[in-house]
Amino acid sequence: MKKFKIKNERLVFTILIITLFIIFLLYYNLVFSVVFARNAFANEMIEISDENENSIFNIQKILLYSSANAIDNSDDQSLKDVSICQYTDISIYLDNISTVSELTDENTIKQLYIDNIVATSTADKGSKILNYKNPLDFGKYKSIETPANNRIDFNIVNTNSENETNDYANPTFYTDCSNPISLGYMNKDILTNYAVSQDSNTVSFNGKVLKEANVSLEDINYTLSFKIHIVNNLNQKFVYNMKLDVDLNDSNGGIYNGYVFKGKNTTGSEYKFFKEI
Repeated sequence: MKKFKIKNERLVFTILIITLFIIFLLYYNLVFSVVFARNAFANEMIEISDENENSIFNIQKILLYSSANAIDNSDDQSLKDVSICQYTDISIYLDNISTVSELTDENTIKQLYIDNIVATSTADKGSKILNYKNPLDFGKYKSIETPANNRIDFNIVNTNSENETNDYANPTFYTDCSNPISLGYMNKDILTNYAVSQDSNTVSFNGKVLKEANVSLEDINYTLSFKIHIVNNLNQKFVYNMKLDVDLNDSNGGIYNGYVFKGKNTTGSEYKFFKEI
């Protein structure tokens, strides 16, 4: 029997080394890289958890005032062409002193904005809008428009002199969190071309108009979601995912009686701002 003889041992050795190297790379990618990625992810989650154990910013309370309005579009003010809207004024108070009792660069605001605004309801009625609302108009009907790029940027007031010259018709927030985030929600044109009956010849300019026009509250109850972004004076970033389920009814008739004023309980870890790493 003939023996197999290797003529070029150096070439075979080189090919063997290359083959082993390729096998090592494949094994590394399939096993070690997964382990390393898992460990890195776990370490990152631990770091994020440690950073958010004591949140600097929290939602302290939320106030909601809901009513409605009738806009007479008839030329002779005869109430024969009325559009009906529902609105809710929202005040969101922030707590920035539960973990840091004194005002520092860490718990004061450099930038505040709201984005990712989504409003949904069970029925597709009207045109839903969320935007800033002047706090001096809280509880009053005031038409609002859709914010540019679906984002609300707040002007930050840092001093008393800035406060005295500030125009509160534009989004405003104090650096020390001493005023609420003031927002207005509106569902425009829930009904259009509504004509008041000759029997009544009157219309209510509040939530009662919804009952007079046979608007079902189940159709206009809504869920509002958006993100509140904060940058403090250390340039650290925080975010809160707000979700509000607004029910316009209650055991006493709700908004059909004219208006609904509610406060939302904000105790618990789910109302903490998340510090971005």
